[in-house]
Amino acid sequence: MKFDYDLFVIGAGPGGLAAAERAATKGAHVAIAERDRVGGTCVIHGCIPEKLMTYAASFSHIFKDADEYGWGKVSDKFDWYQFMEARDRDINHLSQLHIQHLQQAGVELLTGYTKFLDAHTLDVDGRRIVADKILIAVGGEAVKPKIPGIEHAITTREFLELKQQPEHLAIIGSDHIAVKLAGIMNGLISKVTQVVCEDRILPGYDEDIRTTVTEGLKKQGINILCNTGVQQIQRVQDGVKLILSDINPGTLTVDTIICITGRAPNVNGLNLENASVELKLGAIAVDEHSRTTQSNIFAVGDCTNRPHWTPVAIASGRAFADTEFGNNPHFVNYDYIPSVVSSLPEAATVGLTEAQAREKLGESVRCYCKKFQPLFNSMADPDRKTLIKLVVDSTSDRVLGAHMVGEYAAEVIQMIALAIHAGVTKKHFDTTVGIHPTVAEEFFTLR
Repeated sequence: MKFDYDLFVIGAGPGGLAAAERAATKGAHVAIAERDRVGGTCVIHGCIPEKLMTYAASFSHIFKDADEYGWGKVSDKFDWYQFMEARDRDINHLSQLHIQHLQQAGVELLTGYTKFLDAHTLDVDGRRIVADKILIAVGGEAVKPKIPGIEHAITTREFLELKQQPEHLAIIGSDHIAVKLAGIMNGLISKVTQVVCEDRILPGYDEDIRTTVTEGLKKQGINILCNTGVQQIQRVQDGVKLILSDINPGTLTVDTIICITGRAPNVNGLNLENASVELKLGAIAVDEHSRTTQSNIFAVGDCTNRPHWTPVAIASGRAFADTEFGNNPHFVNYDYIPSVVSSLPEAATVGLTEAQAREKLGESVRCYCKKFQPLFNSMADPDRKTLIKLVVDSTSDRVLGAHMVGEYAAEVIQMIALAIHAGVTKKHFDTTVGIHPTVAEEFFTLR
């Protein structure tokens, strides 16, 4: 069979872009198809625009603290339209940069919907394409729960396209994205109510992280309704109304409702059955080398059952390209992947939570935890505390997990992730001299 391409990639998000560019540098003839803007959810509809909004929201806290540092009162007015225009320009610039990188690597970019005709043949908006190897990197999409009136709620993608800032926002959800948006909108001077069906936000995170972030959000004025369900949503004259149940029954009327209750692999319409590509629990089933149940078809990123983080998709895409086109077979180690909750306050974590460690190792687990006041807050906000925590196996002295809530949490934990990968022990922390005065040095003083 004569092939049009050595590799055809479906989806120009982080994983697909990384794989296409790496394979092209190895001499492969590569094309990539995207039905949206190049960059994927992370660049266009997720991490990057949300992070830019986090930066914007942080100014309200900086302005509040500026008075204590001698700068006087600063205006707390926020121009939503001006910011969104600037943000969109930046996002478009990043998307264009990715297109340039594809061109420089010699990757052909196609625009349109792609579906399988068979294991080697694709239809891209009516164009028939035959490829030796095919990589699926279509990401995921937000899903809404089946609640009467749920059509009146929006997803994060629609939220990031709002032309007008909500005065009062309800967020249905408890994960890191829901918590992040609650902190962002509170920082941008919107009233925020978060509706959580669980007993607390951030299920699956370390209990000290959950407690500390909750305290921080409530202190800022965010109303968190835990153990609360949504029975129905109704459109009313002055906005949208939520009918609540369980611990906090009653109604809540707001301008906008964002539903953040989960994501699903974006595989509808690919016609995977034509290529004998199987799903497992709704995601594309892959082996350690990203190969699907069809030997020439691979998948990376959020359409698989791997951790749904941008760096994971990038690493998986590059490992696939190195293995298949670079004569360098290897796979990604998914242990000790750090993650961040870009809330205000920020939280970050890597490795095992205390509960996970105790379930695995029992009484040999020892935890070292401290809440303290960073130097900056000694003048600005004495009640704002930073939390740091290490989870240790006392038998081997190995550090199993690290957790932090406070400024620069993501930057600090990211470096600790490297140390944990290398087998760092508590003794290593105890005998390391830190930089003073910093927040990170406190990890070396835990006793």
